[in-house]
Amino acid sequence: MCALVLVVEDEPQIADVLEAYLKQEGHRVERAADGKTALTLYRAAKPDLLLLDLMLPELGGMEVLKVVRADGATPVILVTARAEETDQVLGLEFGADDYVVKPFRPREVMARVKAVLRRSAAPREDQAAQVYRVGALEIDTGAVMARLHGHPLALTPAEFRLLACLGATPGRAFSRAELLAAALPDSDALERVVDAHLASARRKLELSGGPGMLQTVRGVGYRLAADG
Repeated sequence: MCALVLVVEDEPQIADVLEAYLKQEGHRVERAADGKTALTLYRAAKPDLLLLDLMLPELGGMEVLKVVRADGATPVILVTARAEETDQVLGLEFGADDYVVKPFRPREVMARVKAVLRRSAAPREDQAAQVYRVGALEIDTGAVMARLHGHPLALTPAEFRLLACLGATPGRAFSRAELLAAALPDSDALERVVDAHLASARRKLELSGGPGMLQTVRGVGYRLAADG
């Protein structure tokens, strides 16, 4: 899949390496070295994916992520020198799809890019689209759209896949490992990533009039209430 990738990185050597590997994989590349330029390019170029460093001049990566996520569901992979799990989880709660920590192997980043682009794409032709209805919630895997009380939910690709997994069998409790394997394949992220994505999805459901729909099952994982 040829995609337009916006690399947001203030260290030229790292940006050069990422650009070279991305082009080797057949992708097109735009680059920004600070947060303000990144948002300008994002709005003008409409990239398919952002590789976004957190530590940026002018405007921090987390602020860039908030703006991008408020605007739509463009996939975002965080590239950061911060190894603390709290920063990674915070980025995921703000809507990032995955993350890599510096120092990294370029091939590792390319594998993440491939996986995130594949997950965010429309269902393959050999996968029949499904529409799951759980009370007032409708999850359309063909349109990659979820609606609550008829109103679209602004879900990230990862949030949508997790909600679709839960919606396929409402009332069933899924472990974090099951959800990670089913909804976020090809990712070696920690199971806590599921917590971050579903915390964000729960807030969106509650703000749209769906309190209590997404339930935590103590000692197990999560389920979608069968009665919606």
